[in-house]
Amino acid sequence: MLLALAMSLLPLSIIVQMLRIHLGSGEELRALWRKQAEDFIPIPSLRGDILDVNGKVLATSTVNYTVAVDPLFRDMNDEKLTKIATVLGSLTTKDPLYYLKKLREAAPDSRYVVLEKGLGVDAYERLTALGIRGIIIEEQYRRRFNYGTLASHVLGFVNHNVDGMMGLESYYNGTLRGEDGTQQVRRDRNGKIRAYVGAPKKQPRNGHHLVTTINLYVQSVVEEELAKGVISADADYGTAIVMDPNTGAIIAMANYPTYDPNKPGSELENRRNFAISDMIEPGSTFKLVTAIAARENGVVKEDERFESPADGKKLIYGQWMKDHKPLGTLTFDDLIAQSSNIAIAEVAMRIKPDIFYQYVRNMGFGTPTEIDLPGEELGRLRKPYDWTKVTLPWMSVGYEIQVTPIQLVAAFSAFANGGKLYRPYIVQRIVDERSNDVRVHEPVIIREICRPTTIKQLIPTFEKVVSSNGTAREAMIEGMTIAGKTGTAKKFVDGLYQTRYRSSFIGFFPSRSPRYVTLVILDEPRTQIYGGDVAAPVFKAIGKRILGLDPQLQYQVHGTPTKGSYVAVVPKLSGLKREEAQQLLHAQGLGVQFDGEGDRVAGQQPAAGQTLSAGDIIRLTLTQKLPVPKATQAKTDSITVPPVVGWSMRRAYYSLVEAGYKVQLSGQGQVQSQEPQAGSRMAKGSIIRLSGSRQVTNPNGEVRLEVRGGAR
Repeated sequence: MLLALAMSLLPLSIIVQMLRIHLGSGEELRALWRKQAEDFIPIPSLRGDILDVNGKVLATSTVNYTVAVDPLFRDMNDEKLTKIATVLGSLTTKDPLYYLKKLREAAPDSRYVVLEKGLGVDAYERLTALGIRGIIIEEQYRRRFNYGTLASHVLGFVNHNVDGMMGLESYYNGTLRGEDGTQQVRRDRNGKIRAYVGAPKKQPRNGHHLVTTINLYVQSVVEEELAKGVISADADYGTAIVMDPNTGAIIAMANYPTYDPNKPGSELENRRNFAISDMIEPGSTFKLVTAIAARENGVVKEDERFESPADGKKLIYGQWMKDHKPLGTLTFDDLIAQSSNIAIAEVAMRIKPDIFYQYVRNMGFGTPTEIDLPGEELGRLRKPYDWTKVTLPWMSVGYEIQVTPIQLVAAFSAFANGGKLYRPYIVQRIVDERSNDVRVHEPVIIREICRPTTIKQLIPTFEKVVSSNGTAREAMIEGMTIAGKTGTAKKFVDGLYQTRYRSSFIGFFPSRSPRYVTLVILDEPRTQIYGGDVAAPVFKAIGKRILGLDPQLQYQVHGTPTKGSYVAVVPKLSGLKREEAQQLLHAQGLGVQFDGEGDRVAGQQPAAGQTLSAGDIIRLTLTQKLPVPKATQAKTDSITVPPVVGWSMRRAYYSLVEAGYKVQLSGQGQVQSQEPQAGSRMAKGSIIRLSGSRQVTNPNGEVRLEVRGGAR
């Protein structure tokens, strides 16, 4: 009896304790459970796009949706569940019964049943249109690079959390990412997160978009020609950069081999951006620094001659310096054009080490360019007190110093534009979702590298490099003036200079009014070793294709005739506005010089009707107000039709449209005839008919006439 009584007290005490907890602390404990079961998860923001300079989307974010249902939500019934299943079935081609079966097989108390994942925007719109509150739609984002490998080293890639890992994606990660929102969820007894209908949310702030300086078309050209060059030369890899010397904007940046940022894990060894992270000894391209320092400090006489030894080598402080071949007697221009190491070293040794070092620093070497990309290297430049006797002569020809390709491009851009060292940049504007500017990049001038007069003296010197007597004859483009420098440097490997080379060429065009600076570097080419043989042809191929993409450059280049030919009959310009006259002359490949002040042309020299060659200058006298007789007022807009026979149809079309005419084209190839004839006076807006050397027929056998008009 005692034992039975004792045993009955145990369950009784448990019941009493349960009643006490339920009545005394139940509400408090239930609140604690709800608090522990509630959690917050981030709602990812939509990552901003990356666009090229013309607005083409290079990288964007796509959204996928996960669709779940809360079967126990109030007002949820079989009819609504059937509607949901029917819509999903129409989107996925699955039978609606498939989704109804998922709902039936879910746990009786389940308030979060996932029906489908990876659906597109159309699924979101159609399910939302049902107006059923028991539907739970969750967003997941993924990054898509629309052009695959194109500009991959500039763009970079993202990880599984959609965080930037390299390139612009990394450098501007915070700008692109935006700010995540939050959503309240519940955790079940197993710790699994369950979304629920009506949960409190804080909406995310989407990321900003980047508008870059990259030109998609030029980038494509550079990558294609660089790949051809690397393969043709049997090189290990190649790097190429195209920069606007007047602003520091990077127009194209490429490396080969490359990788696909949509699948970055498959080509790990190709992800490094050599253009900013490769520290190289530049070889003879560095002779630009020596030339500027020598000219500016007056250590070279105008009529001075230099001797290249008969055996092509010379002992300097116990070390042999060699020319690529015996070069004989050289002027200062010749030693640059022929790339004499011995002669340039002789010139450099006339300059004090401290002064030479300052010119190296002035041109941006030894310091980062601060381009807006991660992973930039500084290069290596020792202070003069660490130099040995051989440092100065060897540095003057591009050894005992390490630079990055982007530093080299920035330095040559400063030379090209008259002395202004710009900070290279890739992002031109940052805009919000409504395309409002958040930040606009203004070109940043770091310093002046030297006096403009020094550069003016040296431009012709470096033009001779790209001539039939220079080392970069393979870089010549017909009709285009180019200045530049070749480079061929032995590689320093395992403490020794090996018979393995890095070949390069850097140049800018047109040399007197530069629009593009282009660098090409090939690492360890095996077919040829000299930069003039392997890198210069790649430069030429890139330059010719850029020419086809730049109408303004086309006018300048195609306007340069062969010897004895002409470009245009000088039109009558009196009475035209300054801008009209300038456009007309530029369209025909002629230069212009203005005298006086005003916006109307009062006189011209030479007179109308004369024949000139491309590049010739016409002097126009301006006036503030030009009296026009009433009898001739109706003719002030008439201009002389230029001769275009023999031109390409494309060039002729753009020139005539630029001059203010409408053009009808028949056929292709070169212009065989024009109507009206050259020299006729026609009002702006009149039609000029051009016939090509090759007629194009449609399937019906009729000659196709392509009619175009209006402004370009």
